[in-house]
Parts: sequence; C-alpha cells; structure tokens
Amino acid sequence: MSDPRVDTRPDPRLSVFKTYKLYVGGKFPRSESGRVYEVSDAKGKWLANAPLSSRKDARDAVVAARKAFGGWSGATAYNRGQILYRVAEMLEGRKEQFVREVADAESLSKPKATAQVDAAIDRWVWYAGWTDKIAQVVGGGNPVAGPYFNLSSPEPTGVVVVLAPQESSFLGLVSVLAPVIATGNTAIVVASEKSPLPALSLGEVLATSDVPGGVVNILSGRTSEITPSLAAHQDVNAIDLAGADEALAKELEIAAADNLKRVLRPQTVDNAEWFATPGTERMTAFLETKTVWHPTGALGASGSSY
Repeated sequence: MSDPRVDTRPDPRLSVFKTYKLYVGGKFPRSESGRVYEVSDAKGKWLANAPLSSRKDARDAVVAARKAFGGWSGATAYNRGQILYRVAEMLEGRKEQFVREVADAESLSKPKATAQVDAAIDRWVWYAGWTDKIAQVVGGGNPVAGPYFNLSSPEPTGVVVVLAPQESSFLGLVSVLAPVIATGNTAIVVASEKSPLPALSLGEVLATSDVPGGVVNILSGRTSEITPSLAAHQDVNAIDLAGADEALAKELEIAAADNLKRVLRPQTVDNAEWFATPGTERMTAFLETKTVWHPTGALGASGSSY
C-alpha cells in the first residue's frame, strides 16, 4: 500500500518560467511601458515574453552609459582586459544555458549551437587580449620637421549604440559588442528583434563579471521603434548599424548626422562568417586619435638639452 503522505502524481511540481528583463545601468528593470512581446522559435513554439522597450527606456540607457563612460574609459587597458576575460569565465560556467537558448533562437542542433557559444566565449578572450595592445598598433610617434615630439594616441569616442545582428543572436552580438567596450567606450545594445533571449541573458553574466553598471546596457523590442531616437540623441557619439536593413540604416544615418556621430554601415555577414577571426576594424571604428605636440628643447651637438 502506498504512503498517503507521498504525492505520487506524475510531475506535480509547476515549472518556474524565466522572466527576461532589460539590463540598464547595472540593474534589471522591466520596460517603462510595461509592454512585452512573445518570442517564439522557428516552428512557432512560444519561448518567453521579452520586454518591449520604449523611447524612455532608450533615454535611460543613454544616461546610464554616459554616467559610466568616465570610469570605464579612465580604467587601465589591462584592467579592462581582465574584466573582459572574466566575462568569458562566467559564460563558460553557464554554457549549457546559452547553448539551449541559441539552439532555440536559431533553430540549430545542439552541436551547432555549442559551436556558436564556444566561438562567442573565445571572442571575449580574443578582445580581452587586445585591450592593452591596440594603442601600440594605431598610435605612435610621428616624424615632424622641427624640434618637437609629435605623438598620436587612440581614445574612445564615447557612448556607442550597437544594433545587434538579427540572424546571429549570440556570436554576432558578441562580435559587435566586445570591440566597442574593449577600447573604453560604453554601449547601448539593441538586441535581435526576433531572437533577443541570449542577449538578455548576457546581461545577467555582465552583472556578475565585474563590468561596471552602465558600461553595457541591453534593450529588446522593435528595432525600428527604439533606434530612431537613439540615432538622433545628442549624447550618443556613434552607432553600429550591423542589425539594420537597408531602409532603416539610411534613416538612422540621416538622423545620426545631426551631431556628427560616427556611423558604421551594415555589412552583409552570414552566420558562418561570424566564426572568422576578427581584425581590428571594429575597434578602430570607434576610436578618436589625439595628437600631442611637445618641444624637445634645444638640440646641440651633444643632443637634447634635457
């Protein structure tokens, strides 16, 4: 006879569904609008409700990114590299979750989704190694006719809006986000509209990876609804249009011209190409060059007067 105190019903426990939230200023708010939209896989199966960001959410993200810029750009390049490597460490520990989310988002088999996640983790490590080396590649001393030191050094451009690729929900996202923050910029990410869940989960990893609040802010929702106000925002310094189609890219480029934002035009990249080893182009796209002149002093037969 069975024990009446034991619940013998099949699977009596209710599932605890994950609540996805935005990531703004190091916190996890719901959309200011209170709206959500359904996220489904390629077969139409419901996966979750994602926040439908408003223009107010976008403005809050800009404020958070600007507030964080001074501390992040002022940190040593070595320290930024350590933090990016820590992101890779934390992702490694949560790999199974991201494999599942990427598989659902992109209708991939588990081995293919695992390859995507592994490549994304490796991408963080790759950019972590560049943080204290990019200045040596794009900066240096310039030969001038006169008794001067003429030195050029790269500096981050500021607050950068990143439109994540629509079809590569995680590897593509990391490939456009990591180079922006590696060089000292702060970022506002507009996640893939149809597959935002891996991006929203990345916010949870960033929050526990020593990345200061506000350095990365992640919004989900309708790309065409969120981005025009960001492109026109006077406190945004640059925008990467990786996830925009041709019509939207043209609209955003026109809006961005008002305060002379740097604009990185979208390029046709398929999922396979995101696996290629990246160059330095996405880092240098959001760097300014500061050139300093300094007198060397009187030069005689014995050399400098110093």
